[in-house]
Amino acid sequence: MNFLSYSSPLQAIHSQLFPGIELWIKRDDLLHPQVSGNKFRKLKYPLLTTLPEGRTLISMGGAWSNHLHALAYAGHAMGFNTIGLVRGLTDSEQTVSATLQDCRDWGMQLHFVSRSGYRGLREHPTQWQQWIDSDPAQYLWLPEGGSSVAAVRGVAELIEELPWIPESVVVACGTGTTLAGIVAGMQNRGRVIGIVAVQNAEYIRSDVTKMLLEATYPAFENFNILHDYTHGGFAKSSSELRQFCTQFVEETQIPIEPIYTGKMFYALRQLCLSGQFKQGERVLAIHTGGLQGNRGFQTKQV
Repeated sequence: MNFLSYSSPLQAIHSQLFPGIELWIKRDDLLHPQVSGNKFRKLKYPLLTTLPEGRTLISMGGAWSNHLHALAYAGHAMGFNTIGLVRGLTDSEQTVSATLQDCRDWGMQLHFVSRSGYRGLREHPTQWQQWIDSDPAQYLWLPEGGSSVAAVRGVAELIEELPWIPESVVVACGTGTTLAGIVAGMQNRGRVIGIVAVQNAEYIRSDVTKMLLEATYPAFENFNILHDYTHGGFAKSSSELRQFCTQFVEETQIPIEPIYTGKMFYALRQLCLSGQFKQGERVLAIHTGGLQGNRGFQTKQV
């Protein structure tokens, strides 16, 4: 079966870490050994629309990018070319992260971009074209993290896999695309809580609304975005967060990382402790995968 048709298991969790609620976890980390989590869902429709045209996919990410890792594997498995523009490195540097080595092994062509150049890729829609040597029409550009209107549609399908509609859904946020997809899938039922993993991201709410409208969904408003659990910002953590992640993994045997899912589960515990849910409320937490972050974090700790 093609990995684009996979679904993920739903797991009940009985843990003292989350008092007062009925907690379920949608285990998107188990969708596929390589193409997992929200990256899997974000890539589904861009891949389906790109393959018949034979175009090369080009995107951007950091040295430990889950998105580039997933894209490289998908290209390897499905027989199309991929290019990754990598933040903060130069072509002369000899050390390549384990994540990027995987990407190379799967056939992804890597170009290393200065931090200022990387900002340009974010800010200017056609900046990526300087890294290609043929007609741009032969390429499909995927923004950072795989954020696109097509990605919203792919993420929305997660809700269709559920046997019931939860009262609340909790999910980690980076670009807001996964949050938009969950909101779209919920169709104004229950509430969705986004836990932001980056600092100074007040723009995410308007971005989510924009993505919903561009993907032809109504501008649903049954979602909240919480900015108080970044632990210093993207790829940053705290001793309290690291201790929580260790306790969570020991108790549940579910792998998480401190970049996205660790912050989300930490925030969920704080919401439980502060009485933000009804007694016995059925809450769904989305495990968005993202476990490449563990490889980078462990390297930093060495």
